[in-house]
Amino acid sequence: MDINFDKNGLVTVVAQDWETKKILMVAWADREAVEMTQKTGYAYYFSRSRRKIWKKGEESGHIQRIVRILIDCDCDTLVYQVCQTGGACHTGYDSCFYRTIDGEVVGDKIFDPNKVYAN
Repeated sequence: MDINFDKNGLVTVVAQDWETKKILMVAWADREAVEMTQKTGYAYYFSRSRRKIWKKGEESGHIQRIVRILIDCDCDTLVYQVCQTGGACHTGYDSCFYRTIDGEVVGDKIFDPNKVYAN
């Protein structure tokens, strides 16, 4: 199926836990990142700020193993259904969606990012 990448050559990717169906994170991918994801079975994304492809967990070890990739009806958004190792959010939470719009924390902090991302 052809993916409708945006004018910058990117597509929105939603990462979803395969078992719980919990939304873990939202990121971007370019064609190469999607192809690497399909080829290796692990989630790859494109960092807009760093202008490079990155493998989820390359620094933290908190990888995403792909179970299935879904595409929406307009072919402009992907869902990576994954088995997540460790936390999905760089802030230490299991999901990037760990708080309500009013600021109430509803997620679980499962690691200390200062220890995981120490330089």
